[in-house]
Amino acid sequence: MKPADLLLGILVTVIWGSNFSVIEAGLRDLDPFLLTGLRFTFTAFPLILFLRRPSDVSLAVLAAYGLLFGVGLWWVVNLAMALGLSPGLSSLVLQFSAFFTLILSAVILRERIGRIPIVGMVVAAAGLLLVIAFTDGHTTLVGVALVLLAALSWSACNLIVKRYKPADMIAFIVWSSVFSAPVLFLLTWLKYGNAPFNGLLTGLTLRASASVLFQAYVTTVFGYMVWNNLMKKYPASSVAPLSLIVPVSGVVTSYLVYHETFAPMVWVGVVVMLVGVAIFVLGPRLGQLFTRPRRCSG
Repeated sequence: MKPADLLLGILVTVIWGSNFSVIEAGLRDLDPFLLTGLRFTFTAFPLILFLRRPSDVSLAVLAAYGLLFGVGLWWVVNLAMALGLSPGLSSLVLQFSAFFTLILSAVILRERIGRIPIVGMVVAAAGLLLVIAFTDGHTTLVGVALVLLAALSWSACNLIVKRYKPADMIAFIVWSSVFSAPVLFLLTWLKYGNAPFNGLLTGLTLRASASVLFQAYVTTVFGYMVWNNLMKKYPASSVAPLSLIVPVSGVVTSYLVYHETFAPMVWVGVVVMLVGVAIFVLGPRLGQLFTRPRRCSG
């Protein structure tokens, strides 16, 4: 990769990791339903006024992606964090979407799973069990389960993109967000009635406003623009390993901003999870290294 592209890729993965601490900041003033709805409102508007609707995907595909991405992924993550799961752990557990994507691709798209990725999944699952075993509180366990559900939704989003391959990814994200926001506001009203909307002016503090705008424009619009351009320009094996920075950035940012601390065995579980993700991502290269035919001398 060219140095400029590599730096952009690293920047995006650092942003995605720190985004969990940004979400935590927003949750201190707004409930998770309303925070997620505002994020996707600003993801859609005003950019939708300047971007044409993608002509290579149907409205049904846009709606499916919007609901899975906005509700199934980020509303569930926000809810998990509101119930007690820390930003650092949220960023770690969400990386299981890579494993779910592999499994769903094998089942639905009939793609073959190699032995090395399976080893990576087993190692990462062992790390997750350590994290669950040594974290305190029932709400944390519920939070882990919710983020795993969000990871599954993200995997479904990946399959939609893989199946339909929208040419203009930014327009795809912006237009799909039109379907996310109304459902998120409806969920807010069904759960709390008019109270969150009545208190929006007081709850939408400078901190909450910055959180919403960061999630909408920096994390979603800018992040996906850079990442998908890199995926188009370079082989996936060159870009995908950068995703390992996401959970590292998430844990470090949570420590720096919120002084998040973990029990020693939780850190062991975190390291084991990262090793599993590394095996999973770097598996194809490792396989080629060990199966490459040797030259005969003499």
